[in-house]
Amino acid sequence: MPRRPNTRTDFEIAVICALSIEADAVEALFDHHWEDDGPPYDKARGDPNTYSTGAIGRHNVVLVHMPGMGKASAAAVAANCRASFPDIKLALVVGVCGVVPFRLGGSGETTETVLGDVIVSDGVVQYDFGRRLPEQFVTKDTLLDALGRPNTEIRAVLTKLKGLRSRKMLQGKMAGYMDVLRREPELAAVYPGVEQDKLFEATYRHVRDGISCEKCACNGKLIPRARLAQGDRQPAVHFGLIASGDTVIKSGKDRDHIARETGVIGFEMESAGVWDIFPCVVIKGACDYADSHKTKTWQRYAAAVAAACMKAFLDYWMPPISVSAPILEQPTGPWFLVPYPRNDSFVGRAAVLDNLKQLLVKSASQARVALYGLGGIGKTQIALEYTYRLKRECSEMSVFWVHASNAERFRQAYTSIAQECQIPGYDDPKTDILTLVKKWLERKNCCRWLMVIDNADDTQLFFGQQGGFETDNHNGNLARYLPECLHGAILATTRNKQAGSKLTKGKTLIEVGIMDEGETDQLLHAQLDGISVAPERLPLALVQAAAFIQENTIDVGKYLELLDGSDQNLIDLLSEDFETEGRDSETPRAVAETWILSFEQIQRQNAFAGELLSLMSLLDRQAIPLDFLSRYSKQQQDQETRGEIQLTKALGVLKAFSFVVEEKDHGFDMHRLVQLVTRRWLVKKGKIRHFAGQALLTVSHCYPFGRYENWVVLLGSEGTGSRDEKAGKATLLHSWNDAERLQLEAAKLREEVLGSDHILTLTSMSNLALTYHSQGRWEEAEKLFLQVIGTRKTKLGADHPDTLASMGNLALTYHSRGRWEEAEKLFVQVIGTRKTKLGADHPDTLASMGNLALTYHSRGRWEEAEKLFVQVIGTRKTKLGADHPDTLTSMHNLASTYLDQGRLEEAKKLFLQVIETFKMKLGADHPNTLTSMANLAKTYYRQGRLEDAEKLGVQVLETRKMKLGSDHPDTLASKANLALTYLSQGRWVEAEKLEL
Repeated sequence: MPRRPNTRTDFEIAVICALSIEADAVEALFDHHWEDDGPPYDKARGDPNTYSTGAIGRHNVVLVHMPGMGKASAAAVAANCRASFPDIKLALVVGVCGVVPFRLGGSGETTETVLGDVIVSDGVVQYDFGRRLPEQFVTKDTLLDALGRPNTEIRAVLTKLKGLRSRKMLQGKMAGYMDVLRREPELAAVYPGVEQDKLFEATYRHVRDGISCEKCACNGKLIPRARLAQGDRQPAVHFGLIASGDTVIKSGKDRDHIARETGVIGFEMESAGVWDIFPCVVIKGACDYADSHKTKTWQRYAAAVAAACMKAFLDYWMPPISVSAPILEQPTGPWFLVPYPRNDSFVGRAAVLDNLKQLLVKSASQARVALYGLGGIGKTQIALEYTYRLKRECSEMSVFWVHASNAERFRQAYTSIAQECQIPGYDDPKTDILTLVKKWLERKNCCRWLMVIDNADDTQLFFGQQGGFETDNHNGNLARYLPECLHGAILATTRNKQAGSKLTKGKTLIEVGIMDEGETDQLLHAQLDGISVAPERLPLALVQAAAFIQENTIDVGKYLELLDGSDQNLIDLLSEDFETEGRDSETPRAVAETWILSFEQIQRQNAFAGELLSLMSLLDRQAIPLDFLSRYSKQQQDQETRGEIQLTKALGVLKAFSFVVEEKDHGFDMHRLVQLVTRRWLVKKGKIRHFAGQALLTVSHCYPFGRYENWVVLLGSEGTGSRDEKAGKATLLHSWNDAERLQLEAAKLREEVLGSDHILTLTSMSNLALTYHSQGRWEEAEKLFLQVIGTRKTKLGADHPDTLASMGNLALTYHSRGRWEEAEKLFVQVIGTRKTKLGADHPDTLASMGNLALTYHSRGRWEEAEKLFVQVIGTRKTKLGADHPDTLTSMHNLASTYLDQGRLEEAKKLFLQVIETFKMKLGADHPNTLTSMANLAKTYYRQGRLEDAEKLGVQVLETRKMKLGSDHPDTLASKANLALTYLSQGRWVEAEKLEL
């Protein structure tokens, strides 16, 4: 920083402002104020000006508050200032102006200026200084009348700043200084919004002076702007001629005429009065289009942008060398370059802070630590609190804060470090600032330091594109500029665990989770003197809740009522913007907006991950199966099927951002608030219907026999109404084979949408036939199976797997009706074809062999049945496992064969083994378990163990009544078997009741 001034000659820069809002913005950027006991002014001269004095960077500055507008007032102010401060080397006229919206460049391209941009002068034209001739006004432009061009020093700086790289750096510095101004609420340095930037045709006049366009209903044609359409809100810097005069331009036609005649790009009222007195640069923010539609909406923001550009400009300004120039003190550190004040409301997180202290300060070698977790979980607040504790406990240690949300913010932070620490070579335009700062921090004689890399979420930004190749520019390789040395440490905050792992080289990652109940209570007490509401115990959500209660003057009970009202209320509350300490001005305040920023980052990093997140948000948030996600990738027809590696990487991104958690035994869980915000995001993007339709299709293919209650929420979701979606809905409907009505609706829907001979329509008909079969309605099942088989043979061929499946089901229907010969003939045909097409050990082949063995069994051909069952069981044990339901079914059937052969002990032993495993795998009330229990009861009966047979028979009968109904064939069979047991015991009345 500059040496404290003692005399008037210590001031070298004058900043002249006409409006108080302009002067306030400039003064807010002073690094130090000297006005309390500054130099004596020449009161004897009758100096009428109001001054503020201070330091901006390495410059001592006098801020001149003009008493009025216009070039005459500006000339008087400049003259008095020169008398009071004789060593002023440069005057900056800073404020707001009107601008020319479009201009042609030298190569014919159109340059666009929007409100909030900045105009920097390379010359001034007095547009109202000239001669009024009868036919026109002629501006004076002779050698004696013109104001002339800037001096050599100014032209040199302007030439440098007009270069692409320097201009980008200038704009980057401006962004940083705007952060400072936004933290001053009274300046109101907030971007008014694209909707407030209206440009009417030049010929369209404002309806009524003194009233805004909205109030007087201006409805002229608006001129479209490409930059605004592209969402470009960053202020651009334009260099060119500025028109200066006492006449306010409020005519679009006059504006465009003067611009064509003189080449000016903006209009203001002060610089012509200063130009001849001081070497001068005019820096003005665009607050209107110099037409009749003037508004004050943009003045404060434009004044702030101009002040930010002024400070950025002074970073490049080197005054002409003179004997009397003040000698600057060389800073030595330590430095504490943290952009936020300490958050007095910070509470809790003691374990994390203690861990950081151990890892970062007490480490023997350079430490790298990353805090990762959901957006709004409190990572930045923890890092901020840690830096202030470090400042108190290790005062000799420097702290540098680097914003890393994008390349420009990262470069801007390094530039600020170079300037504040006066690193030799920082002001050389050829210097690579990133390399300069890195090497300076790595020097052995540099003091110990900690660098906080905040919001390091973008892996590609630091390590380049995925796939192993590096980019040639800085934007994809920022990690190479992180210093590595024994006396330095790095603390990164990130939403992305993958980025954190790479930044720390896999060393130390600390997950920041939700606050515990004690910490939640502490935070709420700090914010609201204590409340008992905790929106998912996320710190940012808690602070947001407190802000909402305070701003809307409601009590806690009312907030809780709103919070519990619905998911819509919750998501609306999470979308409310609010102010809080220690948060970057460019980072969204609202929790919902914070996560949406992460969603968009995920889409850029891995588009497939974004699709999976969208799908998962439409399901129940717990236990989302991996099969669902895998199936989704296979059904995309517009791209190549993604493999297991791509799926694993996409899920890895979602887990890295803490949006999903993989549970060991039941798939993936999703945070409730993340699910709600994702759905809101899909609605805003217009993609909710698309992904609802995709979810229907995916579930229909992946879980064709899912239970109704699991997927009813999907059936109720709003979709696109497309053919595919209707087909998907039909698939879901036909899946629930315990509901005949749904099966009929499914078949009808598919026939309507796809046609009677479509593959999916036939599938619905086949499943309806199976429903009839399971209900014992053999004739209806047979008729429908025959229809399906005939169509499938025509459409798919006699040896197609679907055709064979229908033939096998028809054979089962023949078997159930006691038509053994027809069943056997059909099973033999299906088995032969399946062995040829699928192989002898294919599950479908084995299923047909098992059914044929059942037919042998029913015909009393025990040896053939036993031989076939043993063969099927052996293969199924090898292919599927001993406890697979299909293996157990074959073992049950073999036990039944033993039973019918009178080999009771073998049958009992096998039934007991099957029942035990069925209970474990399927449950005690599963139909397969009950069938085996019923057959074991038969075995007991034949062994004469009537009490055991009765006990088991009663248990099976009651369960079947409850699960299948009293008139189901299996229930009726249980009644008959139990009645037979009663008869054998001489219990005639009980047997008769059952028979009735």
